[in-house]
Order: sequence, then structure tokens, then C-alpha cells
Amino acid sequence: MRMLFVRLAAACITTASLTACEQGEASAPQTPPPPAVGFVTVTPETLPMTTELPGRVAATRVAEVRPRVTGIVTEQVFQQGTLVSQGDVLYKIDPAPFQAQADSAAATLRRAHAVQLDARQTAERQEQLRKSNVTSRQDYDSAVARLAQADADVAVAEAGLVSARLNLQYSNVTAPISGRIGRALITEGALVSANGSDNLATIQQLDPIYADFTQPASDLIRLRKALADGSLTASINEARVGLRLDDGTEYPYPGRLLFSEAAVDATTGQVTLRGEFPNPDGLLLPGMYVRVEVEQGVRNAGLAVPQQAVQRDAAGNASLLVVADGNKLEQRSIVVGRAVGQRWIIEQGVQAGDRIVVDGFQRARAGATVAPQPWTDPAAAAAKPAVETAERAAAQANLPMQR
Repeated sequence: MRMLFVRLAAACITTASLTACEQGEASAPQTPPPPAVGFVTVTPETLPMTTELPGRVAATRVAEVRPRVTGIVTEQVFQQGTLVSQGDVLYKIDPAPFQAQADSAAATLRRAHAVQLDARQTAERQEQLRKSNVTSRQDYDSAVARLAQADADVAVAEAGLVSARLNLQYSNVTAPISGRIGRALITEGALVSANGSDNLATIQQLDPIYADFTQPASDLIRLRKALADGSLTASINEARVGLRLDDGTEYPYPGRLLFSEAAVDATTGQVTLRGEFPNPDGLLLPGMYVRVEVEQGVRNAGLAVPQQAVQRDAAGNASLLVVADGNKLEQRSIVVGRAVGQRWIIEQGVQAGDRIVVDGFQRARAGATVAPQPWTDPAAAAAKPAVETAERAAAQANLPMQR
């Protein structure tokens, strides 16, 4: 019995000790691991300064088809809405009156030639008689004067014949330029006048085509200052231009900037610019609304961060979380510039080599210690397998890879 009692007492003491240890371990506080955040390292790079501006499409050449003679339209030759070439016959005006005028002018010219021949022969005879002192000086001078008058009559008759033939030629109304012709504004049987305001149709040249857009004058001033101090390179009038259609799709053909207006609109403070674009498919039509993307320079050694890394307070002030020494987060105020794709250019507040937090804001705050991890853009990561697959397929087919 004594041994049994000793064993029970030892068991109780051991159980109590174990319970006390477990309670001590449970009551001791456990330090959680630092939260993980994704970061990107800021590095200087060459960044294109692209501006997106609203614009309208305009035809490069517009010509109104007008008659050059007066008459009755007998035939419409062209098909509305089709492409026509310069010199194509579009309308035919009754040529009978002009043919009669041409025939009359030709007969007048023949008569003038006959009178000229008689005057020339008379002048030659008078010259021979004058040398023989048979005729008088007055008769000789009269013969020479009649020959000169006959020559003038021939010149007048030739000009009349040319004019009559031109009117006969103008009875066929031709296209003044090449382009797409619109709807017919008159029909057969209509009387048109050379001195009237009759517009028979309109032709527009659509390839190439213009895109007119405006930009605030203040933006141009800032660009010129940046070019002057060297922070931007390239010339404004050498900018590359692209288009984005009204539905958001990108126009496949790049263009070039032709000029910027030399004056500022006093009512809007805008400067008008014009770009020229190829339009082989006829996708762009005059009057169409577009967004014009203009690369007006290149920022040398620019610093850019993903747009999701920038935070703003209630007052609109921008800031970033920077992983400082000891992996502690630092809240830093910044000045944000323009957007380049899905990134912001940072004008002030960031230096090369800074580690900027892009992911994990909800798990950490300024002053906390974190576990930084390099961040990868999900869109780029998703596109990478497709690019690698295409590269392998191109390599197997021994074909060049087109990106």
C-alpha cells in the first residue's frame, strides 16, 4: 500500500508539471512573420512622351465637279460612291451646239486663209512692180497693209476655232482629281450653266488622308522648354503619330506629323496640328472622330512606376511605399507626371534604385518590417508562354519570329 501511494503521488506531480508547462507555453506570445510585399526596382530608362488628343479625319483633296459650258445634261456616266481617276468622264452635256460652233469656226478660218493667200500674192506682185518702178509707193503700202490685216484675221479665226473646240471638249464633264465620288446632285435633262453655282458632284481624295487635332498651347510651351534644357529629345514636327478609332481599336497604319499651326485660337487657347496617314483600305472617312497618339519627344533617364503603386489621399496628393533599409516601409510623397502605357512617370520623390511596393498594401503600412519579393506583371507573365510557344514553333519551322 505504501508503494502504491508513492507511485500515485509521483504520477500526480508529473501530471501537474506537464499541465503547468503546457499552460506556460500557451500563454507565451508568438511573433508573427513579416508580411510579404511585391516590389519593383526603379531604373532610369528612355521613355517616349506620348500624348493622346481628340481629332477629326479630313480628306487631303476635295473638288466640286462643275460645268464649264452651258447646256442640257444628256448622260451621267459614273457610278455613285465609286473611285474615279482624274480625267474620267462623269457627265455628258448635249454637244450639238458646240459642234456647230466648232464647224463655223473652222469655216471662218478657211475663209481667213483664202483672204490671206490673196493678200500675200498681191503684196508680192506689188513688190516686184515697185522694184521696176511701175507701181506707186501708195499701192505697194496698201498691199502690205492688207496682208498684215489678213494675217491678223487668220490669227483671230484660229483662236475662235480653238475656243469652239474647247467648248466642245468641255461638253464632257471630267473628274478634276482622283478620288471617291459622292452622290450625283443633278440628273439627266437638267440645264447647267458655266456661270452658275451648279455643283454636279463632289470628289474626295482619301488615300492618304488627314487627321486634324488640337493641343493646348501650354503643353507645347512645356515641350519646347523640355527640349531646350535637354530633358527631352526629338523635334515636335518630327513626331510619330498613331490613331485610335472611336470604338477603341488601334489603326494599323502609322502616320507622320505635317505641321503645327503658327497661331493659337484666341477662344480656346488651342493649337491645331495635322497628321497624314495612309488609307489603302478606305477605313478612315472624312468627319470621323479619332484619338490621335502623338510621340512628341523622348524622356532621357526617366523614372516610371506601375500605376497601381501610386496612392492618393483625400486631398489628391500622391505618395509611394518604399522598402528602405532593414526592409522597413517608408511613405514618400511624389510628383506624378504623364502616363506611359500602364505606368506613371515620376517627376520628383523617387531615385534610381528605390524599391517601390506594388503589391501587398493591405498587409503592411508605413514603418512596418516586411518581406520584400520581386513583383512580376501578371499580364506580361500570362503573355510569356504564348510568346515562347510561338518562338519554338518558328524555330522548328525554321522561320523568322514575328512579334
